[in-house]
Amino acid sequence: MDEISFGTDGWRAPLDTFTDRRVRIVGQAVADTLAETGVDDAAEDTPERPVIVGYDARPTSEGFAESLAEVLAGNGFDVLLPERDCPTPLVAHAIVERDAAGALMVTASHNPPEYNGVKFIPEDGAPALPEVTERIEANLCDPDLTAAGTPDEGEVSRVDLATPHAERARDLVAGGEGTLDLSGLTVAYDAMHGSGRGVTDALLESAGAEVERLRCERDPEFGGGSPEPSAENLEELVARVAESDADLGIANDGDADRLAIVTPERGHLDENLFFAATYDHLLDGDSGPAIRTVSTTFLIDRIAEAHGEEVFETAVGFKWVAHAMGEHDALMGGEESGGFSVRGHVREKDGVLMALLSAAAASEESYDDRVDRLAAEHGRIVADKVSIDCPDAEKARVIDDLADHIPDEVAGEAVADVVTVDGFKLLLDDGSWLLVRPSGTEPKMRVYAESGSEADTAAILADGRELVEPLV
Repeated sequence: MDEISFGTDGWRAPLDTFTDRRVRIVGQAVADTLAETGVDDAAEDTPERPVIVGYDARPTSEGFAESLAEVLAGNGFDVLLPERDCPTPLVAHAIVERDAAGALMVTASHNPPEYNGVKFIPEDGAPALPEVTERIEANLCDPDLTAAGTPDEGEVSRVDLATPHAERARDLVAGGEGTLDLSGLTVAYDAMHGSGRGVTDALLESAGAEVERLRCERDPEFGGGSPEPSAENLEELVARVAESDADLGIANDGDADRLAIVTPERGHLDENLFFAATYDHLLDGDSGPAIRTVSTTFLIDRIAEAHGEEVFETAVGFKWVAHAMGEHDALMGGEESGGFSVRGHVREKDGVLMALLSAAAASEESYDDRVDRLAAEHGRIVADKVSIDCPDAEKARVIDDLADHIPDEVAGEAVADVVTVDGFKLLLDDGSWLLVRPSGTEPKMRVYAESGSEADTAAILADGRELVEPLV
């Protein structure tokens, strides 16, 4: 049980650690937590609320999901499994749509095929906050030692999660009573062999778009790499968009909760710029603040200020974005790693919904044109980051030591302020910034920078590396 730890987004581990026995331990802990918190309480004449168990396209995921379903059913919960592997956002949406007690999702997201993982999603469909995952961890115990005498066994059934999510996504992007017509728009879609295949592309086609498919076959090895929609993994999609008549390229990660887009002129579009352009698109017809993480571009703030809106900054991790979206009735929330959601939807990052929204935005004004216009209005931004190896056990010490080594200037610019929402963010006199924080998923320190040019951003990152490496 010492091997099980819920980090930034659930427990992930290599398959030699992520075993069926440990997965069942997690399932029992979740069942105990749900019983303790009473989320399944209902009037005497109504049944307990079901629990949903989803799974991604990895070859081991369905078996782990069936084990979780068996444990939950043994604790008296009715369990709903999808008809096939499915994106995480479909599971989150189904919790609210079906008034479920919560869900478990078996996925290692963008990690390589030798990994798997599981995360718990509470009854509101938003990511679990630490107080929830800490309660689950506290309930981890050997299932052979659990008390005898379980309630009547629940039923396990297969259900369609894709259709209700698609209907909600089309209604939301169309604006309620409006209609969504993407005819005339050609989208190249790259599923990276993940669970977005047959879901995101089908949603785009249902709205009238012509879809050209790449890596839309299930492949347990993900083509020999990781299903991570980073620039270096999207060269084929970039080439397809550049060489064809496609207006836009869209890629999802392995469980389709994140996305990346490709444009004819820019190729892979930095997720900071995607966030800014999409928020600007939403402000064309609506209003509301934005939520961004401490590592995400200040261009969001400039756009919001121009529209008389606010921006709220959070620590890195979509759970914090989701929490702030609920507190501030935000129009859009997101992070530079490609996770986004919008008002009116479940507060979980959703790469399927965002694919449809980005296509709708591109049908009105291309991302290339909008990004050019935003740069002319608010100034150009160049963001980048590097990682520095650091054992998990040393991260807290490095951050503590960093407090005593904050410089007066970075890359020749004076440090105007220091923000400590997550690590240390040094705000420079010219509007650029440097951020140092511990990774929540890897044994690394992250160093981020943003400025108005490639040269300045590179210089800031170089100074950030020189600041952190001696402390590791």
